[in-house]
Amino acid sequence: MGDAVTEMNPIRAYAPASVGNFAAGLDLLGAALAPLDGSLFRLEGPYAAALPPDPARNLVLKAYGLFKARMERHGRVCGPFSLTLEKRLPLNSGMGSSASSIVATLVGLQAACGQPFSTEELLELAGQAEGVYSGGAHLDNAAPSLLGGLQLVVGGGSRRLPWPEELLIVLVHPDFALPTATSRAVLPGEVSRGAALDFGENLAGFVHALHTGDRGLLQACLRDPLAEPYRAALLPGFRQAQTAALWAGALGCSFSGSGPSMFAVADSLKSAEVIRLALGQGLGMEHQTWICRLDLEGARVLT
Repeated sequence: MGDAVTEMNPIRAYAPASVGNFAAGLDLLGAALAPLDGSLFRLEGPYAAALPPDPARNLVLKAYGLFKARMERHGRVCGPFSLTLEKRLPLNSGMGSSASSIVATLVGLQAACGQPFSTEELLELAGQAEGVYSGGAHLDNAAPSLLGGLQLVVGGGSRRLPWPEELLIVLVHPDFALPTATSRAVLPGEVSRGAALDFGENLAGFVHALHTGDRGLLQACLRDPLAEPYRAALLPGFRQAQTAALWAGALGCSFSGSGPSMFAVADSLKSAEVIRLALGQGLGMEHQTWICRLDLEGARVLT
């Protein structure tokens, strides 16, 4: 989650944390999170020190540059602005930290400049900014952070999927360093036809279950057959925590994005509390946990 502030015309923009992949959809599914305690997903402690020391490498300035360039192509002036990023999500956490910073920046600029672009254009800019260092646009975090809810990336944009409002997300962030580059590096460049078919069938079943309210099918498809088998060994205690969560009643449990954070889906608040304890005990290391519902609003201007 990130806050972008323009001081000449003070605007404070917020973008929520997100769960990328959402188990069933590598780089294709993402969910925006809203903690039940009503907070804007603020973690204690400064994370600005973990950002690149060279301001030119900061994704906030990359997003600003892309926004400004598009404005200028339309013959419009953008700025000058003074931008401040409040970095309240840890880097390489699997919680959409980069995407939230980018999206908050774009939403703040959009408000400051009189709403010049459509939502689709903002999402395109967010994808371009995400791809600056990741090697390509991955909208599974940017889409939910901007638009809210559970988003399916399709056709260069995204579509919101229905989600039962009683289902809650339990998120756990272990005190463990797992760079995104490391998580991506273990994935194979190609997969077998059988693995591709399994992934496609599972994702289609997941989407169908949401549209039809088939809870049994949802539970069966809330899994990651593609990336998780390669990434599980990267986080000590992952399998133990996953098993504990499923035994505690979770409908599904996997990495949040590329990890090291994990998420599980609970069908009630009582179940979520039990699953939260099970995840922590299974990991066996220092961690932080939250119980969330989906953030249906997405990025917004606070002031």
